[in-house]
Amino acid sequence: MRFLKLLILALSLIMAASCKNEVKREPMQEQAEVIDSTVYFFSETDNEPDRVIWQKPEMVMELLGSLKNKVVADIGAGTGFFTFRLLQQAKKVIAVDIDKAPLDKMRSLAQKLDTSISGKLEIKLASPSDPGLEPESVDIVFMSNTYMYINNRVQYLRNLKKYLKKGAAILIIDYKKKSLPFGPPIEERIDLGTVEEELTAAGYRIRRSDDVSLDYQYIVLASMI
Repeated sequence: MRFLKLLILALSLIMAASCKNEVKREPMQEQAEVIDSTVYFFSETDNEPDRVIWQKPEMVMELLGSLKNKVVADIGAGTGFFTFRLLQQAKKVIAVDIDKAPLDKMRSLAQKLDTSISGKLEIKLASPSDPGLEPESVDIVFMSNTYMYINNRVQYLRNLKKYLKKGAAILIIDYKKKSLPFGPPIEERIDLGTVEEELTAAGYRIRRSDDVSLDYQYIVLASMI
């Protein structure tokens, strides 16, 4: 009987120590876990396997610097692969797309988040030729897997300027124009040199042109002159 009492006491002490040492999760950490687990599901497609691995979203986000007090327009946002990651850091994210279906999925996902996070998200259905943003309201324009689908790209880039704040930046990520194991047809892709030329023609200054960091895509970071 004494042995049983000692065993129960020992187990009680172990459980108490375990509870004492348990790390309390902060609300923002819990929200990040919701985002990471659900946005991955919504954003994966058959022709883009393991996107979270090959697109290196954390590395891409670092290129933007601090997003505190920044408004980001995610043009071609889709279901929110980058939108929700940007939302964790930015003051506000405007998710823009010309397709209603993925935006509806994004809206459904946003409902799972605390209002302190979801309240920073604006979802906007736009026309192919104009994102329809507020004048001088955006600090960063973000385009991932979108640039190649824009018609009259130089004019589109020029038109964007009226929505940008002074010193605003634009970051473009798209598929390299070479043989890849997946992605859009090679004839639809825009090569890196053309992107640089079009940004320059539209009145932007190239700050970074990177064809190495990502296996399947290039990265171009530019700002208004």
